[in-house]
Amino acid sequence: MMPLTERLAQDLTAAMKAQDGPKTGVLRMAKAAFKNREIDKKGPLDDAEALKVLTTLVKQRQDAAEQFQGANRPDLADKELAEIEMLKVYLPSEASQEQIEAAVTAALAETGATSMKDMGRVMKAALASLESAGAAVDGKKVNETVRRRLSGQ
Repeated sequence: MMPLTERLAQDLTAAMKAQDGPKTGVLRMAKAAFKNREIDKKGPLDDAEALKVLTTLVKQRQDAAEQFQGANRPDLADKELAEIEMLKVYLPSEASQEQIEAAVTAALAETGATSMKDMGRVMKAALASLESAGAAVDGKKVNETVRRRLSGQ
């Protein structure tokens, strides 16, 4: 299978040839973020590092979309949401709520957690379990699930 950085570069070339302005812009931004990370690292990125960069870009777009919606700018929020959809093509599928519940249950059993003091250990175990399964994980969703379970709801 082709490395993520190469796949993105090929898709960028195809988008440029098709004169797809929005997609070209998003892919150029992602390629620039990869390049900046490579410079920081002083070497090429592997797929795991490239996924972290893309995940960061998606989170930045989500935060921006929320701020634009709060500022009553739906046009800009829609642009950010469209960029998120273009980037999600390169990310693994997100963990479902059922997978998150199962990982949290296993983490609670594994750590023997009973109170909110144990939240950090449970979060660490649950996130490790989900990531080892190859699913993209939203830490906020896992955090909410752990809080709910530890508070007894």
